[in-house]
Amino acid sequence: MFIQRVFGALVIGLGTTTLITVSLMAAQQSGKPTMGHTMAMDQGMSMKKMTKAEKIANATSAAPPSVSAKAQVLDWPAKEGDAPEVLRAGSNGWTCLPDMPDTKGNDPACMDDAWMKWVEAYLAHKTPVITRVGFAYMTGAGGGWGSNSDPYGMKETADNHWAHHNPHVMVLVPDLKSLAGISTDPNNGGPYVMYAGTPYAHIMAPIAASGMSMSSMK
Repeated sequence: MFIQRVFGALVIGLGTTTLITVSLMAAQQSGKPTMGHTMAMDQGMSMKKMTKAEKIANATSAAPPSVSAKAQVLDWPAKEGDAPEVLRAGSNGWTCLPDMPDTKGNDPACMDDAWMKWVEAYLAHKTPVITRVGFAYMTGAGGGWGSNSDPYGMKETADNHWAHHNPHVMVLVPDLKSLAGISTDPNNGGPYVMYAGTPYAHIMAPIAASGMSMSSMK
């Protein structure tokens, strides 16, 4: 991801046919969730100053070209109640989003349909129904900040394991019991579990920390 300034209602397309409507409230005031990961501009650039082409480039930087080249790209809504602009149509079932403006870090995301179902459940405070392994890329330069233990923690507290999350790949598994024994420390030098012990647990596989390269993932 996955902290946060929020833009009202976000409608996220899955492939070319299915739409999920998600209500996003002001998280820091209401305690309701956003995407769960920092969505911010690289090098302090404002989304309002970015051209359409720059937004597409930022969003698709989240994943290798083999994924992002044919992914749908959506923009964040300009104001509450607006639907997001489809910056580019897609054909491979993946959805990419650029950084959310006015937040710290840089982590655009590209998600498959399993992850989009996870997002829908997360925003509705429901248990995700995951029937297959799901993948999401957040490998844009920089990474972001967030709680590693509290799915709805929107700011640092003494006990919510606030950390910087390097660019990473996220993996969903149908059986959360299979995550037992995997580290929950973002600084362990390898993969770790985010939101362990909750219905939203998933694997975070840092790119920089693991020594992986984007070319090796194509």
